[in-house]
Amino acid sequence: MSNNTPLRGIFTPNIVPLDARGEIDEPELRKYVDWLIDRGVHGLYPNGSTGEFTRFTVEERRRIIEIMADQTRGRVPILAGAAEANTRETIKACEHYHSLGVRAVAIVSPFYYKLTPAGVYAYFKEIADNSPIDVTLYNIPMFASPIDVPTVQRLAEECPRVAAIKDSSGDLPHMMRMIAAVRPVRPDFAFLTGWDAALMPMLLIGCDGGTNATSGVVPEITRKLYDLTLSGKLDDARELQYRLLKLFDAMLFSAEFPEGFRAALRLRGFSTGIGRQPQSLVQQKELAKLSDQLQCLLAAEGFTDQPVGGCPVGDSVDSDQVTRIVQTVVGELKKRGMA
Repeated sequence: MSNNTPLRGIFTPNIVPLDARGEIDEPELRKYVDWLIDRGVHGLYPNGSTGEFTRFTVEERRRIIEIMADQTRGRVPILAGAAEANTRETIKACEHYHSLGVRAVAIVSPFYYKLTPAGVYAYFKEIADNSPIDVTLYNIPMFASPIDVPTVQRLAEECPRVAAIKDSSGDLPHMMRMIAAVRPVRPDFAFLTGWDAALMPMLLIGCDGGTNATSGVVPEITRKLYDLTLSGKLDDARELQYRLLKLFDAMLFSAEFPEGFRAALRLRGFSTGIGRQPQSLVQQKELAKLSDQLQCLLAAEGFTDQPVGGCPVGDSVDSDQVTRIVQTVVGELKKRGMA
């Protein structure tokens, strides 16, 4: 592996602002980069799922990284999404992003074609053996062929360039199995979670950080949650995780991903434009409703004013999901004599 610093902290998967013609809004993207860095994100993660990488052309994907690398000027590391339709094009993307000085690339497991673990291994091995830059494996089983634990372990052992995994399954035991399998042979290997609802428990069981879409809307909260968890202030961290869960659920499940995040970012003062995926009239109405709900959630955190007509009082949080996650973590820690 290279001598670069390990991938640690919150890397923000960013929405790409679009102008009235549906093209990349460069001034707004530059403003957004500065805003995120000023609010304490540890790094940036362009061309991921939140950045809708499949809805841009090869040239546009490269342009997004060029703009962000130029604007960042080394203030924080960049983890650049580099997945293309085949290994040849992906390796070209790795070379280009390396020339721009980004810290590492993230490459999603092959999508559309369902591959066996042997196929997933061969894909990443080919890329890692020919990449001039560190590679982060990106496991997102809902969209792509899953990367199982033996494959992660084998790639970590055989490929010095494979430096990390970003896992968006939200599967806590799966993450623990990966850490247990890989860390003894590659102590420098980084584990990042892409599932915001479990950020605190994932950090507790040994993750190095996250690539969390909510950090693109409320970077202040995700940074604070990271700091509280790592400093052992677990009661405060847990309270913040419950609040983040509510925002995450609203943005993720109340609209087609990532439109909820685009709508929420507008409420933080950015002109994000309309996404490239066309929306039906019904969807547009639902998004307007969601926007009011998000405004109430953001107003409760002090980030914006309440919408006209105010917000419902005493809105209860269904906390079952986080409770189950925390119980699982504590149970696992006790089993290992760590709690």
